[in-house]
Amino acid sequence: MAKDVLCEVNTCKYWAAGNNCSASSIYVVFNRGKKAANSEETDCKTFEAKV
Repeated sequence: MAKDVLCEVNTCKYWAAGNNCSASSIYVVFNRGKKAANSEETDCKTFEAKV
C-alpha cells in the first residue's frame, strides 16, 4: 500500500501542505462504468469540498 498519497486538489478539505492527502483512507472508483485505461477514467470519492 502507498505510504504517502499526493493530491493537487486544493479545494478538498483533506488537501494538506506539500500536496499531501490527510484523509485516513482513500476511495477511488471508475467514472465511466468500464475498466479504467488511464487516470482520467477514475474519480476520487474521498473528496469533500473545503468549507
